[in-house]
Amino acid sequence: MTKTGLLCQLPRMRASVDTAPLRVSLLTLPETTSATIYGLHEVLMSVGNAWRDATGEDIPVRGMEVHIVSRDGASFVSPTGVTITPNAALADAPDPDVVIVTDLALSPDCRLDGRWSEEAAWLRARHEAGVIVCSVCTGSLFLAEAGLLDGLEATSHWSVTRLFAERYPHVKLCPERILCPAGPEHRIITGGGPGAWSELALYLIARFSEPAEAVRVAKIFLLGDRSEGQLPFAVLGRTSRHEDGTIARCQEWLADHYSQSNPVAAMSALSGLPERTFKRRFRAATGYTPIDYVQALRIEEAKHVLETTDEATDGVAHQVGYDDPSYFRRLFKRMTGVTPARYRQRYRSVGLAAEAFGAPA
Repeated sequence: MTKTGLLCQLPRMRASVDTAPLRVSLLTLPETTSATIYGLHEVLMSVGNAWRDATGEDIPVRGMEVHIVSRDGASFVSPTGVTITPNAALADAPDPDVVIVTDLALSPDCRLDGRWSEEAAWLRARHEAGVIVCSVCTGSLFLAEAGLLDGLEATSHWSVTRLFAERYPHVKLCPERILCPAGPEHRIITGGGPGAWSELALYLIARFSEPAEAVRVAKIFLLGDRSEGQLPFAVLGRTSRHEDGTIARCQEWLADHYSQSNPVAAMSALSGLPERTFKRRFRAATGYTPIDYVQALRIEEAKHVLETTDEATDGVAHQVGYDDPSYFRRLFKRMTGVTPARYRQRYRSVGLAAEAFGAPA
C-alpha cells in the first residue's frame, strides 16, 4: 500500500507543479453579499497550501488564483454592511478559467430588466470563449438574466422558484438540487442556497485539482456534516522538528513497515538503544510514545484506504497491521469519533465529488 507520508517527518523540498493555477474570478454586483465571496476566496486560495501549513505534508497539486472583480473595480458596501474590495475592474481583470457569481440580496418585487447589462455582456463573452460559469444561490438569477440558462437544468434558492417560473420559463429549475452542472462539458454549474458555496468549492477542487485535495480541504475547513464533532476531520499533527538522527531513522523505517508485527520492538532494536532510553528519546523527539505513534500512523493509513478504495473494513485492518478487526474498529472510532464505515461514507462522497455530479473526466 502507498503510504501517505503524514508521519514521515524528514525534510522534503516542495515539488514543482507544471500545471498553471486555475484562474477564478468572483464577479461582484451591487447586490452581492460578503460572506460567500470571502468564504470562496479563502477556501479556493488554500488549495495546495493549507494542508502543508497544518500538517507539514507537501503535496504538489494544481493551485488556484482567485480575483474579486466588478464593473469598475471600486470598493462598495454590500447589502450586509460589509465593504467588499475588488481586485480589479472587468476591463483589467486577468482572463479567467472560471467565473462565479454568488448570492444576491434582491427584494421580491425588484426589476431586473437591464440591471446588470455591462456585467452580463462580459460574462456572455467569457462563456463563449470557453470559460466555466458558476453561481451560488440567487446568483443564478444573474445567469438567467444573461441568457445562459435557457434550456438547461439549474438550481437556485427555494425562495425564487416562482420568479424563475414567471420570468425564465425556459430554464428547467431544480430547486431540490444542491449542485447542478449543466450544458456541454458541464461549463455551467449552479448551486442552491447560500451554504452551497462550500459544495461548489469542493466540486471545483475535485474537478480541477484532484479529488484527494478536495478531501484535504474539507478536513482543514471542517466542511460537510459537523454533527459528529471535529474528530472525523482531524489528522495527525506534524511532529516537532528534532535533530535526533537515530529517532529520525526509526521514523523513516516505520513509514514503510508500520503494518508489521510489533514495530515498536523492531524500532528499538534498530536504534541500538536500551528499550527505556529508546522510548524516552522517541517521546522527546516526536511528542508521542512509540506505541501511540504507531497507532496514529496506522489509523492515518487506514483513513487513506477508506477514502480511496472499496476495500472491506476487515481487509483495511489487516493492511495496516491489525489482525483483530474488532479491535481495529474500536481503536478507529476512539481516534476519529466515527466507525470506519461512517468515515468512508463521509469522505468517499467528497473525494468523488466531480464524478458524483457528473463532471467530465
